[in-house]
Amino acid sequence: MNLKEQIIEFIQEHRSCSSKEIHENLEVSIATVKRMLSRLISEGLILAQGKLKGTKYVLSPSYKLLYPVDAEEYFKKEIDERKIRENFNLMLMPGVLKEAVLFKDAEIQYLELLHREYQDNISHLSKAEYAKELERLAIDLSWKSSQIEGNTYTLLETERLLKERETAAGKPKDDATMLLNHKEALNFIIENPDYIVPLSIHGIEDIHSLLIKDLGVDRNIRHRRVGISGTNYKPLDNEHQIREALDEMCNMINSKESAYEKALLALILLSYIQPFGDGNKRTARIISNALLMAYGYCPISFRTVDSVEYKKAMLIFYEQNNISAFKEIFKTQIEFAVKTYF
Repeated sequence: MNLKEQIIEFIQEHRSCSSKEIHENLEVSIATVKRMLSRLISEGLILAQGKLKGTKYVLSPSYKLLYPVDAEEYFKKEIDERKIRENFNLMLMPGVLKEAVLFKDAEIQYLELLHREYQDNISHLSKAEYAKELERLAIDLSWKSSQIEGNTYTLLETERLLKERETAAGKPKDDATMLLNHKEALNFIIENPDYIVPLSIHGIEDIHSLLIKDLGVDRNIRHRRVGISGTNYKPLDNEHQIREALDEMCNMINSKESAYEKALLALILLSYIQPFGDGNKRTARIISNALLMAYGYCPISFRTVDSVEYKKAMLIFYEQNNISAFKEIFKTQIEFAVKTYF
């Protein structure tokens, strides 16, 4: 266990403690302890209460949300061995997420640097060149988003389908339909960039309807229980509560200033709430991109995401309400998109 983990564990066990108390129980200098405490404060993991010698340190409300989780270590335990929050956390949005700062200062600085690079890149593209790059990203996104859900089309087969309407031999009809629906949904948000600003339940339902067209999936908010494979987490099963959660999510996302926070929250919370019988994560990825594009930011394709790692990161959020693993995926994909497409 490194010093960071030792200090967090000590604070967690003692609830409120001074730097002197931490120093006396760890084999490091008081100066080293104070430097690490300052770092933990900047990362949003702890809070300092009081002044000067009376200063006490406590875990912040954002600790469980932001503290790095080792996914490999976490999933060494089987589904029934993991200690998890099994039911939907009604206090997650009005409590922790509403007040949390999801990105550290250094992360925001780097993401904004990428944003400026994106703006510079597209400023040198003609309208036709920009449209071509956007189509390339849309094909990659349609393919990867569908692959995460078990679609069997390869990227090349997806490109032929979306460009030439040529279906792949021996592949299920629904696989082609899923991909074509993705492209239609993406075309819609490209042509109507302000459609989901402000974000509303009605707008989310419309995007979902485009994504599940002709797939035998029920439209609108579900009114039955839904199970999620690989976890004992149980989403809300009451239509009224689901609508309340969605409304709360929309209001919170609309209140955030950062487009990156809006997009990340849409990604995780639409999946967490599971408002529809099927197509939730696909809807989340399209809505997240719609938010990025509406505010002039680079959309993401998820092309280099490992499907298993994506699902693991999502399960960690379901079970622990911890965003760290998924946030890393999100940041990596922003960087990939800016460096690869435009």
